[in-house]
Amino acid sequence: MRKLRTIEMQRLTVEEFKASEKLPLTVVLDDVRSLYNVGSVFRTGDAFRVAEVCLCGITACPPHPEIHKTALGGEDSVSWRYFPTAVEAVDTLHAEGCFVYAVEQVEGSTLLGDLRPDPERHYAVVFGNEVKGVHQEVVDRCDGCLEIPQRGTKHSMNVSVTAGIVIWEFFRHQSI
Repeated sequence: MRKLRTIEMQRLTVEEFKASEKLPLTVVLDDVRSLYNVGSVFRTGDAFRVAEVCLCGITACPPHPEIHKTALGGEDSVSWRYFPTAVEAVDTLHAEGCFVYAVEQVEGSTLLGDLRPDPERHYAVVFGNEVKGVHQEVVDRCDGCLEIPQRGTKHSMNVSVTAGIVIWEFFRHQSI
């Protein structure tokens, strides 16, 4: 096997990406502290053509060198907007017709493997702070919660890893 060169992969330009059909998924970052995590989410969002990223609260916004270090330009291709709080983002997304999930361990959560998204619907997924998770008032406003089953000794995973798993699951079900 021979590794493909970048030029052989025929990737979209930023302009082609912006004009292309998107996965009907919005990613919401609720007070994510690490700029590297933010950049990683942008890069994953680019890979799977998410519709947009909503940056909330203390979550940093592009342009920023630390975001760029992991985003590698994903922050230029993926649309984003800022909200002072994730509550405001969720309320806005509801008004725009989105079904909003928090990604959190709660009573009655939907295990990610049981997710069956409606291909006619636009979804949003809220990812929380690296230590505190998604704020309870945000969880209370969401339509449901998704949970990734875990079998180890830890009760959580890195937010950018979690985002990659959840975004992949939506992409797998609603591939564009």
